[in-house]
Amino acid sequence: MSDALDILDQVDKWKASGKGVAVATVITTWGSSPRPVGSQLAVDDSGAMVGSVSGGCIEGAVVTEALASIADGKPRLLDFGVTDEQAWDVGLACGGKVQVFVEKVS
Repeated sequence: MSDALDILDQVDKWKASGKGVAVATVITTWGSSPRPVGSQLAVDDSGAMVGSVSGGCIEGAVVTEALASIADGKPRLLDFGVTDEQAWDVGLACGGKVQVFVEKVS
C-alpha cells in the first residue's frame, strides 16, 4: 500500500472511532526541501500522527497547528523557509522553503 493510502486508511479509522482529525499537505517547495509537494501528515486530536511533511524538521509546528485546526475548524496556510525567522526555530535551516496547508477533516 502506498503512503497516501496508508494515511487515508488511518484517517478513516480515526474518524470511525470518533476522533477529530486534520491533514497537512505540502503544497509548495523551493530549493532544498525534505519532502516533495503532495506529501501528507495526518494528526488526530490526541496528537497521534501518520505520514510526514518534512522528515521531522517542521513537524512539531505543523502538529501544533493541526491540533488547533481540529479545535477551531479553521484551515491554516503555513510558510517555513529562508526568509522566515521561524525556519531556524523549527530546524529548517537547509535553505529551502516549504508551504503546508492544514485542514480539519469533516
